[in-house]
Amino acid sequence: MNKKYTSFILGLLTVSITYSQNKGDKTSHKAEIIEKTTTNLLPKKQLDLNQKVEKKDQVNINGKTVSYKVTAGSNPVFNKEGEAVAGVFYTFYERINAEKNAKRPIVFSFNGGPGSASVWMMLGYTGPKLLHLDDEGNPLQPYGIKDNPYSILDVADIVYIDPVNTGFSRPIGKEVDKSLFFGVNEDVKYLASWINDFVSQHNRWASPKFLIGESYGTTRVSGLAMELQSNHWMYLNGVILVSPTDLGIQRNGPVSDALTLPYYAASAWYHKKLPQDLQSKDLEQILTEVEKFTIEEYIPALVKGSQLNEMERGKIIEAISRFSGISSKVVQENNLKISTQLFWKELLRDQGYTVGRLDSRYRGLDLKDAGNSPEYNAELTSWLHSFTPAVNIYLREELGYKTNLDYNMFGPVHPWNRQNNNTGYQLASAMAQNPYLHVLVQSGYYDGACDYFSAQYNMWQLDPANKLKSRIEWEGYRSGHMMYLRKEDLSVANDHIRKFIKKATPDKDTPAKF
Repeated sequence: MNKKYTSFILGLLTVSITYSQNKGDKTSHKAEIIEKTTTNLLPKKQLDLNQKVEKKDQVNINGKTVSYKVTAGSNPVFNKEGEAVAGVFYTFYERINAEKNAKRPIVFSFNGGPGSASVWMMLGYTGPKLLHLDDEGNPLQPYGIKDNPYSILDVADIVYIDPVNTGFSRPIGKEVDKSLFFGVNEDVKYLASWINDFVSQHNRWASPKFLIGESYGTTRVSGLAMELQSNHWMYLNGVILVSPTDLGIQRNGPVSDALTLPYYAASAWYHKKLPQDLQSKDLEQILTEVEKFTIEEYIPALVKGSQLNEMERGKIIEAISRFSGISSKVVQENNLKISTQLFWKELLRDQGYTVGRLDSRYRGLDLKDAGNSPEYNAELTSWLHSFTPAVNIYLREELGYKTNLDYNMFGPVHPWNRQNNNTGYQLASAMAQNPYLHVLVQSGYYDGACDYFSAQYNMWQLDPANKLKSRIEWEGYRSGHMMYLRKEDLSVANDHIRKFIKKATPDKDTPAKF
């Protein structure tokens, strides 16, 4: 038997023996009765690697019935000695009766944080189940889930993965060294090994393989593309970056200060805070103008600093104010640089509201109007309001997964080792070495944490020689960080992924060559 799985089984036996010994301790009669009435749950809040639930279901996608099997469970993570040190919880959707299922595309899906579970895209975006929201993404009661008619399950099977300490994923025992998991490169390394094991267990080596990550998940999947390719000899067909981070690409100083201006303009346009001549235009018309100003005038002005004469300085201040919806007085007081924190507080200050960090369509209500930053993230509060009940209802009640672990929407993963983050360049190297590998970037115009123009800047820096351009594409949406929460964008964004998967899956016997 493989050493890794021998160790895994022994680990399960150890947990079982420990539980039996604990039962032998002297306890009250009342405690014994309670124990008997909770036999379907673990006696302590600990991982159960032995549990797996399966269910068959169907969903109507684009007018066609898709039958599928969903599997929820945990697979082990092994250290270099082949010992099981953690369990990673996953939810796997596999189409039933699909032709040549072993060769069907498969997508591995991650969310971000770091420290965030995969629930967001599973119940909000690409999966066959969808949480209960209004058309703009606001919470609705009664909480619950419904079928997702826009899911990509018609074209690919999907595995939603919760990294260690998110969802139901946990280390095996308190003595496990957490530094094995909590860092840019550590995270990539163990998850690549986990994916390799999953592909082998499910006989999916013949499948075209895709990774999708959101927010910090884009850092993760960018690094995974190269790690899988270089250390597991697994070559991908596509990587989808939803609301990407900086991917380790440096942009300090004037570039960093200026790149958010187009996002400010989009948010100000949404809240009707721009001058009338701009407000009357379509959003994308405005953004073209703001992007040009940012590159050709704003960044050079910030580079000049004190070398700007008064006329030049005044001209730049007025332009920033005009495009951002922030008064020229505030722009001047902040030396032509408006931080995102200040923007979220200032834009609607005169109305008594803040705007959301991850999605500026959401308004917040601070207890005091003074200050330079919001008291809380309006959008995140809304999302936790709707997603947390939905994922617990789905996993515990509909699928019947029994555990007394908390489902960690956000889990404890800090300190996180951010040293040597070269994930963006690793993705570019993987593309250079693999002619099959394509990249799709998806951004929401109202996302202030991972703004859309910075995502475009990533693309420019990953391909300065313009050799990868034909395999990198970008799509923008009139929503925020989780663009799929807006019903219109849910449909369009899934269709973009669907088309991307088909495009990045070559016709039979197409050689991988330049």
